[in-house]
Amino acid sequence: MRETGGPSRPWVAVTLFAFALVVLALTTLKSFFTIGLLWKPENQRVRSLELIPLENWFTSETWFSPVFDTLGNIAFFAPLGMLAAILLGKVRHRVLKVAGLAALFSLVIELTQFAFSLGRTDIDDLVFNTLGGLVGAWLAGLGGKRWHTLLTVLSGLAVVVFVVLVMLGPSLGDPSKVAPTG
Repeated sequence: MRETGGPSRPWVAVTLFAFALVVLALTTLKSFFTIGLLWKPENQRVRSLELIPLENWFTSETWFSPVFDTLGNIAFFAPLGMLAAILLGKVRHRVLKVAGLAALFSLVIELTQFAFSLGRTDIDDLVFNTLGGLVGAWLAGLGGKRWHTLLTVLSGLAVVVFVVLVMLGPSLGDPSKVAPTG
């Protein structure tokens, strides 16, 4: 029986599924759509295999790229971890089980990117996505059922924002205002 104040399991399951689809779209389908000037779809059809952990931290010419990649991957998978932990409820070793699911989901994404030339396959993505799932599961355990409702609503809003951004996609951003780099 569900405690008062918490989200319903079907609502959490639908939100988890929708957020997982967003993750798949942003990791494996970026060559088929654009959101403003965030990326060029034609640049996403690559096959790259990066197996040296933290290589970007040591080879990047700026601090932004490694920090953005690291924190972005953690933040990207945290909602998945939160929602999965909420769905699992009081299952024993819930946080570790969610981390395992995050690792498996991330591995499938990385292998798909490599197999179909849909992005850069990077060991750091696997590690930090897994860490994001772990952090998300841990955060879900910090609060009560009302916290779970908030996390589910915020994750659902992120899905809605993504859908709106994809629909507006090409109309966002003015290429003439982009400053050249270098």
